[in-house]
Amino acid sequence: GLWEPRSFSRCVPIPSGMALCQNIGYDTMRMPNLLGHESPAEAVQQSASWLPLLARECHPDARIFLCSLFAPICLDRFISPCRSLCESVRDSCAPIMSCYGYPWPEILRCDQYPADHLMCISSITNTTVHPGGRRPQASCQDCKLEEASSSKDTLETFCRSDFVKLRLTRLKYSPASLSQFSLAAKLDVLKHGPLLGGQIRSRIELWLERDATCVKNMTRQHPRGGTFLVTGTVQGERLVVNKAYAWQRRDKDLMAAARKWKHHRCRN
Repeated sequence: GLWEPRSFSRCVPIPSGMALCQNIGYDTMRMPNLLGHESPAEAVQQSASWLPLLARECHPDARIFLCSLFAPICLDRFISPCRSLCESVRDSCAPIMSCYGYPWPEILRCDQYPADHLMCISSITNTTVHPGGRRPQASCQDCKLEEASSSKDTLETFCRSDFVKLRLTRLKYSPASLSQFSLAAKLDVLKHGPLLGGQIRSRIELWLERDATCVKNMTRQHPRGGTFLVTGTVQGERLVVNKAYAWQRRDKDLMAAARKWKHHRCRN
């Protein structure tokens, strides 16, 4: 069952190195926590393994659920997550975990949490459910670095997408950040789509922070960063990257597509 908190516990600041639980609306937590971690250092170490899942945005309440266990809010008693919150997060995130060979852990078994009542943490987000009652699942497919197949096909990709050309610069690693890259000062935008010019940078910065798997795929052969052309779609506050290309002059199809784009007219 749920780990039973000892009668003695203390309130401590949420460590700055606990990237999982930064900016969650409170800044102190109870120790030991609801997973039985005895020290903030242990909680920081164990919570870091959940950052890649959080980056996949498999459920909007995943951070709240995990932080209610790793960094429980410091009230006069422990407040656990509600069973429905656990089940909602599990149903959306477990399929993504299975993509990488990880089952939903026994320590987070949902039937150990209380049914919804005033003294547990319930879902704070109304997630959209598709017709038929199925909750939309995040995709297991990550973006990859590609080479343009032909200038014609690349132009069609451009037409279907909101896309930018950007330079990624290597940053010093920080445990409080999911990404080790940042944008260069200059950002060449070839197509804004529905975004205004000032919005492109903030959305790309959010993508760099959250889509760690995609960024890693792009930079595997370019560990110091470089210039990339990325194509994607705008979904609410998110920029979802579908394709990425290294900006290299030897990629003649990509160069040709970029030159033609200025005068290209998309169908429809």
